[in-house]
Amino acid sequence: MPPQHASPQPRSVLVYGTEERTGDGLIKLPFLAGLRAAFPEAQLVWCAARGRSVYADWLAPIAMPLMDELLLEGPHSPSPLAWLPWARPFGGRRFDLVIDTQMNLRRTLALRPAAGVLISPNAGFLFSARRPPAWPPGLADRLHVLLEVAAERPVARAVVDVLDDELREAAARLLPGTGYVGLAPGAGGIDRRWPLARYIELATRLHAEGRPVLFLLGPQEVEHIPTIRAACPWALLPLQMPHGLGPERTPRLIVAVAGRLLAAVASDAGPGHLLAAGGAPLVSLAIARHKASKFRPATGRLVTLVAETLGESSIAGISLELVDGALRELMKPAR
Repeated sequence: MPPQHASPQPRSVLVYGTEERTGDGLIKLPFLAGLRAAFPEAQLVWCAARGRSVYADWLAPIAMPLMDELLLEGPHSPSPLAWLPWARPFGGRRFDLVIDTQMNLRRTLALRPAAGVLISPNAGFLFSARRPPAWPPGLADRLHVLLEVAAERPVARAVVDVLDDELREAAARLLPGTGYVGLAPGAGGIDRRWPLARYIELATRLHAEGRPVLFLLGPQEVEHIPTIRAACPWALLPLQMPHGLGPERTPRLIVAVAGRLLAAVASDAGPGHLLAAGGAPLVSLAIARHKASKFRPATGRLVTLVAETLGESSIAGISLELVDGALRELMKPAR
C-alpha cells in the first residue's frame, strides 16, 4: 500500500548505473519506460558512468525519446577522495530523486551529495531513503522494485516494442514461411561461447529431419562463415543476406528475425537477449547459476542450461544431447 502522505513529485530524476551492453539495455528498457510513465513531468536523466551505453547507439531511437538527457560520465573522478561528503559530483548538479541501480559501494557514496532523495540497494539499502519488503534475484524484477519504491506506489510493467514496419518487412523477406530454427553461436567473451562444432552438429541433425536452420552471425563471428558454409551449405545466414538496412540496425533486425523462429539456441549473452526480445522460444546456455538467474532472458518460453548446475566449470560442459533435447521440447506446440 502507498503511504498516506506520499512525497512531492520530483522535478528531476537521475538514474545511475555503470553501462548498458546489449543484454543490459534490453532488460532495462521496460524500467526506463516505466520511469517515464511514473514521472511524466520530471526531467529524466540517465547516467552510464563507464561511458558506454547502447542507448547512445543502436537503441537510441527507442531509448532517447524516453529520457531528457544521457550522461556518459560518472559522478566522480578517479581520485580516492571523491567519495568524501564535500565532493561535488556531476559538477555540483543536484537531483530531486536519484535511483542507484548498481552495486559498487564507493560509487554510491560518491553519488549521495547529488541526491535529494536517494534510492539505492547498496549495502542492503543502508543509504536508501526507502526500501522494499523483498529483493528479487532477477535484474528485470529488481529494477521494477526500485521503480515502485521510488514512485511510492504500484506501477504497471511497461512493454517496449523495439521494431518498426521496415524491420518486420525485412525479416519477412529474409525468412518467408515458418518453422525456422535459429542458432546464435556468438557471445561477448570466449568463455561464454558454446563450441561452434556442436552448433554445426546440432544444425546437421535438424537439417536431416527437414528443419530449416539459420545461423545468426554478428561482426565478431564473421570469421566462422567459411567453416559454417563448408559444413552446412544449406544453412541460411540472414544477417549476411541483402536486407536493405544499415549495419546500425542489425541488432534490431535480429529481434525481428526472432519473431519468425520456431525455436533458437544461444549463450546467455547479447544475441540470446535479442532473440528473447523478439519472442523466440529459447534454449539459453550459461556458465554460472547466479548470472543465469540475474540476467534471465525475457521470453515466454525459456529453457536455461547452466554448466555450474551440471557440475561443470565451463560452458563446453553442457552436452550436445542435453541441448538437443531441450530444443526439441521447445519445438513442440505450446500447451
